[in-house]
Amino acid sequence: MIDRRLLTSFDWKILLLVIFIASVGVFNIYSASASYSIAGTSYAVKQFYWIIIGLGLLLVVCSVDYHLLEDVSYWFYGILLVFLLLVLLVGRTSMGATRWLHLGFFSMQPSEPMKIVIIITFARYFARRQPPGGLGFREIALPMAILSAPALLIMKQPDLGTAIMVCLVAGTITLAVGVRWNVLISMLLASIPVLYVSWHYLLRSYQKNRVLNFLNPERDPLKSGYHLIQSKIAVGSGGLTGKGFLQGTQSQLRFLPEQHTDFAFSVFAEEWGFWICMAMLLLYLSLILWGLHVASRCNDRFGSLLAVGVTAMLFWHIVINMGMVIGLFPVVGVPLPFFSYGGTSMITSMIGAGILLNISMRRFMF
Repeated sequence: MIDRRLLTSFDWKILLLVIFIASVGVFNIYSASASYSIAGTSYAVKQFYWIIIGLGLLLVVCSVDYHLLEDVSYWFYGILLVFLLLVLLVGRTSMGATRWLHLGFFSMQPSEPMKIVIIITFARYFARRQPPGGLGFREIALPMAILSAPALLIMKQPDLGTAIMVCLVAGTITLAVGVRWNVLISMLLASIPVLYVSWHYLLRSYQKNRVLNFLNPERDPLKSGYHLIQSKIAVGSGGLTGKGFLQGTQSQLRFLPEQHTDFAFSVFAEEWGFWICMAMLLLYLSLILWGLHVASRCNDRFGSLLAVGVTAMLFWHIVINMGMVIGLFPVVGVPLPFFSYGGTSMITSMIGAGILLNISMRRFMF
């Protein structure tokens, strides 16, 4: 039988925030793709279907005790690691990147669910280890090895944005546990030669161009710097009140690339302006703060770290995407949660929200 306390403790705040943001995203996708004629409707309808599927998975995740994730975390990690290897061997290549794995009836992008799995894996590892004075080199060695395998495989696809996200989420959980100062300083110093090697031997030419264009977008305005320049024009031209729904020139005249995916917020800013964008930011801020609230009142360490990890995943997606569209970060292809078009991203975000709901519902049981 279902414990009645679970139903009475259902966290409607998270669910309503997610549904509202996703609903606004559907209308924005319709506007962003309206210039594609019939495709405008199909993109919005497909996104609506993904939201319904995502909400179904959210409810499924809520119905299962999140402590079961602790028992299967390493199994999930191993399976997705195998999938990431298969992507490099037999994956589908599109636009110069090999990120999709065909599994008969459907295709999947294993790097997206790896964000969730790395959260569960790190939460399990650190839930059982809390050394006094913080984590030292010995305690941090194994988690870094666990992180490096999927991060390197994702970079090899290449998918720098997702690799950065996986590292940021894992790093946030590690910092939440507590790290000794000598370890932090050593890692910062070690990052210098790592960045040098990455720049000269690991990053591809287009990835280097993204960094250089971030520093100076006008260096190649018609090619590699085009995305960033057009995005900044779209955001700036919205002004305080915006141009109105379906009235954005950058999107309707198709000057803005990837306007229904990575740069969906640029379309929103142009059509609705500064004040409505601030309202949307407040909604996202409410979701992040409530996620931290769930983590703070959880009665067990695994659940608390799990909530921190999911909240960190949403936070870094929001910060990097919005920073990207206004020129504060390089263009790295990170979608805006619940808002940008994309089935895999929507499913991952919904599962994350479901985990937060799960933890919030069961906080009294442990």
